[in-house]
Amino acid sequence: MKTSAFYGKRFKLGVLGGGQLGRMLQQPAISLDIDVHFLDPAPDAPCSTLSTGFVVGDFNDYQTVMDFGKDKDMITIEIENVNVKALEDLEKQGVAVCPSPKHLHIIKDKGLQKQFYANNNIPSSNFTLIESKAALSPTNLPVVQKLRTGGYDGKGVQVLMNEHDLAQAFDGPCVLEALVDIEKELSVIVARNKSGEVAVYPTVELVFNPEANLVDFLLSPASITQEQENSAKELAMKVVEAMDFVGILAVEMFLDKTGNVLVNEVAPRTHNSGHQTIEANYTSQFEQHLRAILNLPLGDPSLRCPSAMINLLGEKGHAGPVVYEGMNEVLAMPKVYPHLYGKTSTKPFRKMGHVTVLGESIDEVKRNAKSLQSSIRVISE
Repeated sequence: MKTSAFYGKRFKLGVLGGGQLGRMLQQPAISLDIDVHFLDPAPDAPCSTLSTGFVVGDFNDYQTVMDFGKDKDMITIEIENVNVKALEDLEKQGVAVCPSPKHLHIIKDKGLQKQFYANNNIPSSNFTLIESKAALSPTNLPVVQKLRTGGYDGKGVQVLMNEHDLAQAFDGPCVLEALVDIEKELSVIVARNKSGEVAVYPTVELVFNPEANLVDFLLSPASITQEQENSAKELAMKVVEAMDFVGILAVEMFLDKTGNVLVNEVAPRTHNSGHQTIEANYTSQFEQHLRAILNLPLGDPSLRCPSAMINLLGEKGHAGPVVYEGMNEVLAMPKVYPHLYGKTSTKPFRKMGHVTVLGESIDEVKRNAKSLQSSIRVISE
């Protein structure tokens, strides 16, 4: 029987979700000789052909998660919208679960997240909780409306500016957040293991696609002052330690026009804002996630060099079998690293891959990233 060098037996790590995050987790898992098994509802999910084990099933279904997890040594996630009750019960039965179900319970509900920040004196925008759109009125406006649960990849978030927008408001439990006068959107990836060791990655700067509310590209390191860098890192550490969190946490932040850094929201998993770490940092976020949940020594999160990461999003007007147009031009560019996610079909704004650009300076990577964005398109046959 195959054994693991760490555990002396066949260690089985189960992952709820088998998308691109799981796909990128595979390589460091292979390097550490860890068997990874995935649960995902899509038979052709990116991890379906690459893992030790792949099960087709709904990670929101209690019994499906219980059946998947019962023979695993540990369960982790690549998406937070999973059946937390099943994870709680698996934990009671002796299966290690990381991140903890108690943290998933808080983080998957944006209302509980905001209350956590308020209770722990973590700077964030002012907010109000409502149960339905009936509670909205013109006096609330302008406001950012977020569904408390279920939102993902830009869905479930919208800005309501005027009375006309109220007709399009979400009808359900929501968070209403005060608009922040944003200078830049930032993210800090922070990892913490069970021993309390913490590793904080340099702050990255996010640029969003305004139509899809998805990250278009990011720059690492962020073009901010040293004081702002220190504030962002300290804030990420405050969040992870206030939660007593174990695992990897992406802390998304706003830098406002007056120079204040505020927490926007967090993700308890590897994250789009850390993809560039595969080439640009000494330890990728994916390897760090494994180190953190297995209580191994954490790796060095420092930068090797400046970088940019461009998301490859499905083009508008295209849906069907995927074609990556311009890959020859991309592969001919120096210091450029494409990652295609193995999704068989595209649709508008679907995340289909990313490209990391390395350079000696932020100016160099910005210039090359802009050239790259005009070279590649994700279309359908």
